[in-house]
Amino acid sequence: MIAPLQKDEELLADIMSADPDPDDFCLWWLGQSGFLFKCNGAYTVIDPYFSDSLTSKYEGSRTPHVRMTERCLDPRKLGFVDLALATHGHTDHFDAETLRAIAGAPNRTTPLSLILPAAIRARGEALLEGTRTSLISVDAGQTVAIPGITVSALPAAHPTLDQDVAGRHLFLGYVLKLGRWTVYRSGDTICHESVVARAVAAKPDIALLPINGHAPERGVAGNLDGTEAAGFAKVLGVTMAIPHHFEMFEFNTAPPDAFAAACRQSRVTCKVLRCGERWTATTAS
Repeated sequence: MIAPLQKDEELLADIMSADPDPDDFCLWWLGQSGFLFKCNGAYTVIDPYFSDSLTSKYEGSRTPHVRMTERCLDPRKLGFVDLALATHGHTDHFDAETLRAIAGAPNRTTPLSLILPAAIRARGEALLEGTRTSLISVDAGQTVAIPGITVSALPAAHPTLDQDVAGRHLFLGYVLKLGRWTVYRSGDTICHESVVARAVAAKPDIALLPINGHAPERGVAGNLDGTEAAGFAKVLGVTMAIPHHFEMFEFNTAPPDAFAAACRQSRVTCKVLRCGERWTATTAS
């Protein structure tokens, strides 16, 4: 099993001691599609997955979710996190077990705010009932301003632009305004024309993109592969591209080598993080 670069108390100490300039931020890759951001003393997590709920759910099935990387943090230690974001309802992005633990952390002093697609709000209310969680539902085109961060929702195609009966998108990407930086977190997506156009219009500095690809015969839903992610980053014109959605489940992963090679060929600056590793936005200037 892959060991995180930092985990548990070492990782927590790094998170708490990091002190980015007021106009900058730090992020940590938490494994799979999870990231933690620190900006102006505020902490945000996106798509955290710290449980083994999928391993238990799919044990003995044709798609066993065998974990590849050790858990880097106990979510009950994250009571200092102010805001969580979920891009869509798949459990590795919206894990109720993880979110309930973060919301119920012993050192929590205020409710956890959770931004999630409006199309899955009812599900969120049911799964997080009884927790100290304040749900903020959004759809593509909407923006939420919270102290320390502004979040705008964009559509994502996983692999299509699915909507509920009310026309609300089931899959979202988010544009985060963190200090002087604009970060595009695509969510799970392919390079759909509408997705690309909206993302380019946001003029991001940094892109966080999935690279596990698409293999329906293996039960892998549509996502960018490494080469496609590098090409998307090139179109976006970002100063930094960071991959995710790999090295969590054996049936649904891809090595980051193709992404890194395609970025080099396209002259896109990229950083492949290890689980638990920190990256500071000033390095993108």
